[in-house]
Amino acid sequence: MKIDRLIGILSILLQNEKVTAPSLAEKFEVSRRTINRDVIDLCMAGIPIVTTQGQNGGISIMEGYKIDRTLLTSFDMQAILAGLKSLDSVSGTNRYQQLMEKLKVGTSSVLTSNNHISIDLSSWYKQSLAPKIESIQSCIEKKHILSFTYHGPTGESFRRIEPYILVFKWSSWYVKGFCLGKGDFRLFKLNRMTGVKVEEDSFVPRRMTEEAYRNDYVYGRNIHLTALFSPAVKWRLIDEYGVETFQELENGKLLFEYTFAEKEGMFSWLLTFRNEVEILEPEEIRNEFKDIINQIIEIYQR
Repeated sequence: MKIDRLIGILSILLQNEKVTAPSLAEKFEVSRRTINRDVIDLCMAGIPIVTTQGQNGGISIMEGYKIDRTLLTSFDMQAILAGLKSLDSVSGTNRYQQLMEKLKVGTSSVLTSNNHISIDLSSWYKQSLAPKIESIQSCIEKKHILSFTYHGPTGESFRRIEPYILVFKWSSWYVKGFCLGKGDFRLFKLNRMTGVKVEEDSFVPRRMTEEAYRNDYVYGRNIHLTALFSPAVKWRLIDEYGVETFQELENGKLLFEYTFAEKEGMFSWLLTFRNEVEILEPEEIRNEFKDIINQIIEIYQR
């Protein structure tokens, strides 16, 4: 829709000092003539847009002009404030509540009208998680090296990383950064990090490729599991991985297929089903799981 494109162009102009018509045409997949008409429409709407010709020419908003905050609709504001509330749930400060107050449009009606939405990202580890998030945020902003002890399936290791992004995924918080010891981008789970320290050493940010941004690049998903579940645990499969991950067989059993990122986490999850699950494939995973069960049996037969 044209109105969506106009808002999109305005948003880009607000975030950039100057953009070119060809770049806008490519981004919105329209002709340069259409972009030129859009610029005229924005000018007619009262937004002073300046176009300059030549080698360093382009399209920009007149210097010193400020857009009225009413550009955001009430629904837009509610969505933004709901997101800010979710960030407040993991923050050790009230900075997001203060930001919400700044975003009020004339009255507090928008703030009070979205109380039906509550997003809590803090998990059960809020007391230990909030200080970590604050330290990592500070580290990313100041471009300082982050050091910590990491507790993983292969044991403990001391890590020094260049932190770039905080990630909330798979119901947990992670930090993505360049591991100086491994010489590559890695994803670290905050709950497994102890002794988190912001070092005085700073770093020059590296260029992250599109591949490095993907979570599966640093947290590889390469274990394709096929398992047979009892109908009694159908609710858990739906709740934890979705109805599209399994099919119901004629005998009532549930044929489950999913590609996991981490073997240890997968085994821990499967053990919670006790005798309600049987691994079918791959064969080596089935045998390894059987060995784990036998080792547990040995403990209780002593």
